Amino acid sequence: MKGFAGKVAVVTGAGSGIGQALALELARSGASVAISDVNTEGLEATASRCAAIGAHVKADRLDVTEREAFAVYADDVASHFGRVNQIYNNAGVAFTGDVEVTEFKDLERVVDVDFWGVVNGTKVFLPHLISSGDGHVVNISSVFGLLGMPGQAAYCAAKFAVRGFTEALNQEMVIAGHPVRVTSVHPGGIKTGIARNMTTAAGLDKQALAREFDSQLAKLSPEKAALIILDGVRRKKVRVLVGSDARTFDVAVRLTGAGIQRILPKILARANHPSPEPS
Repeated sequence: MKGFAGKVAVVTGAGSGIGQALALELARSGASVAISDVNTEGLEATASRCAAIGAHVKADRLDVTEREAFAVYADDVASHFGRVNQIYNNAGVAFTGDVEVTEFKDLERVVDVDFWGVVNGTKVFLPHLISSGDGHVVNISSVFGLLGMPGQAAYCAAKFAVRGFTEALNQEMVIAGHPVRVTSVHPGGIKTGIARNMTTAAGLDKQALAREFDSQLAKLSPEKAALIILDGVRRKKVRVLVGSDARTFDVAVRLTGAGIQRILPKILARANHPSPEPS
């Protein structure tokens, strides 16, 4: 991927999935990478692969919900590399459960990681990105940041918030004349471990839900997703849709507006309770 040689890029959630694929592709493209995750085993594997490519890599365990630690980390990364050009706020968790039966703690956990983690990363690195003279904030939202989905209220709340936060930040950077581009990323179903690692409301079969996601919804590899994201970053796009499902949902929302609220429940009801085949 052209356009990343000599850049210093920070990737959170780099121990697996899209984060790992982003770190590796950035390394292959000539960037220096600062990678973090709470999964130290996966993080070490990513670091080893980046180093084998020949990239300058710094790997640290980081919980994106710990704001003070994140601020210290940002200064440490900037001191280590001399500057920071890009931040990929990718770390995230998933939860499935209807609002009626979801515990407050489960809602809070998803919002803390998936939204506040993005806010924390953006805020603590933004001064460094501005001072670099060539900065870029890349925040990972979701297809569920484009439309609401039953059973995903917590995840949708966080990802819609990421989208709004990122779009507002983009306009602020333009108005202020700061040398920082901003991109909101909306992946559809990606073949990562997020479904297998998710938590669920009581009474739901987590393994069955994960199998359904992996077999029916996860169509795109993390490596392909990373290439799409980085191409969007290189082209300075403000929004990147990752996967045909993300593009389909985006078009559906644009065409139907609020009407999607009437259409989607009917589609899902038919999918969950198909009519018997005619004899």
